[in-house]
Amino acid sequence: MPRQQIVSAKIGKPSGHFSHANAIEARGRIVFISGMTSKRADGTIAGVGDLEAQTRQMCENIKAAVEAAGGTMADICRVDVYVKDMGGFDVIHRVRREYFPDPPPASTMVSISGFTHPDYLIEMAAIAVIPD
Repeated sequence: MPRQQIVSAKIGKPSGHFSHANAIEARGRIVFISGMTSKRADGTIAGVGDLEAQTRQMCENIKAAVEAAGGTMADICRVDVYVKDMGGFDVIHRVRREYFPDPPPASTMVSISGFTHPDYLIEMAAIAVIPD
């Protein structure tokens, strides 16, 4: 069964590119992807001071992790996003639309006071269910 977006008239429409809930038949492999930032493979940080560039690199890192596990971005059913400033919500979701096909994953986004490096602006962890 492909990932199915769950919609309820008792819940307001999502304010960004995410689903309130997803259902998926849990056959296959469940992959837990650690929090990814805008750190490139060479260890440098992409887009210092640029939320859009950091979001794009972070999504590329998530994509690389899920693909290394044998899946695609369509297999990601949940993400948790941590940001320094909620003012970038629209920018983040504009980039997410480029990476996450419909139906989008369920998502939580919270503002935090800091990351493991002061230049990071955003971080995302993900859960994927990759079919057999």
